[in-house]
Amino acid sequence: MTLVFTLMLGVLLFLRGTGAQSVTQPDVHITVSEGASLELRCRYSSSLPPYLFWYMQYPNQGLQLLLKYTSGNSRVSVIKGFEAELNRSDTSFHLRKSSGHWSDSAKYFCAVSDTVPATAGGAEHKP
Repeated sequence: MTLVFTLMLGVLLFLRGTGAQSVTQPDVHITVSEGASLELRCRYSSSLPPYLFWYMQYPNQGLQLLLKYTSGNSRVSVIKGFEAELNRSDTSFHLRKSSGHWSDSAKYFCAVSDTVPATAGGAEHKP
């Protein structure tokens, strides 16, 4: 069975003071066989220390927060077997899973901000 993961450019752009952020997702669609590993690429730019997020969206449903990076350990593990790792040297936050399943077929959005929205775990603001 073949899985199709749809990646959509998901940009949360917040201007706070002099900081501006953006993300780039170079892949529009990826196709993965059941049980195969997958990687959804995301590169970011930020003039401030970033907060990074991955969201997923099933057809006819709203966005669901999959994972977030706010500070500390650069590797973020989550349920469903997904993980992401912040790589500051090449400004990436790629989403990975060692074994894809048909239930993972969805749209995936990478986002960056200099604040953590209340829906992502509290209203924090970086000065």
